[in-house]
Amino acid sequence: MFFFTIILISCKLQEPSNNHGILFLENRYEKLTINKSNTNDVLKILGIPHTNYINDKNKWVYFERVLSKGEYLKLGQNVLKKNNVLVLHFNKFGILEDKKILKKDDKNQIKFSKMTTDNQLSQKSFVATFLSSIKEKMYSGKK
Repeated sequence: MFFFTIILISCKLQEPSNNHGILFLENRYEKLTINKSNTNDVLKILGIPHTNYINDKNKWVYFERVLSKGEYLKLGQNVLKKNNVLVLHFNKFGILEDKKILKKDDKNQIKFSKMTTDNQLSQKSFVATFLSSIKEKMYSGKK
């Protein structure tokens, strides 16, 4: 009985997580060397890229996203643990020229304008608003 309790105490439960993309992207990033690795090496280490740039087929992009369950105080909402993006740029011969990894903290926060634009086309004319108000009054008495 004593041995059984020691085993239970020493076991650590794994945190539940939801993964998307390539796991351990940072470790694989370290294996790539600029001006030495080529496209075949990258395909062996990382696999097929998730996407390419539209204008430049020599830029490959890989993603890693890890979500975990939050605390009970936050009602168990998912918490973003990792959100990494790896961008690789190859020259015309397929040799790695540049590699860049963007982590969760590196990304820019987008600020949206609070200004609004009035759209004259979507505004109803006087006749349309008058008819819609009459229609509402006609059908409001029915249940």
